Amino acid sequence: MARRSRSVSRPIGHAFLTAPSPAAPRRPLTAEDAVNIWIARWIRVQVKELVRRYDCDPRRLYEIWEETHFIGSRAKALDVFRARYPGLDDRIDPGPHRRISAKPGPEQMSLFSES
Repeated sequence: MARRSRSVSRPIGHAFLTAPSPAAPRRPLTAEDAVNIWIARWIRVQVKELVRRYDCDPRRLYEIWEETHFIGSRAKALDVFRARYPGLDDRIDPGPHRRISAKPGPEQMSLFSES
């Protein structure tokens, strides 16, 4: 009796879930890593998975997304994303990362009237 192999459907982000080997020494992030981190963000890979994959501090990811390090990596990543996943570029937000402050803005105090 012949066995039939089943095709297993995996999410797009599955490629980014592979953790580095435990004996691998920590290395600095490269420009290629920055491009892949942008693509992982667009396909909604969780930050904790990226931290585990690249064995880095989460702040390093935000430095890439804010483009304080690897300036221009977002534009390169968008080109690579369009080549890897044609037809999906209309489903992502390729805009720059925006920081959301936890502090209330001073203009919000004018919403309350003093009685």
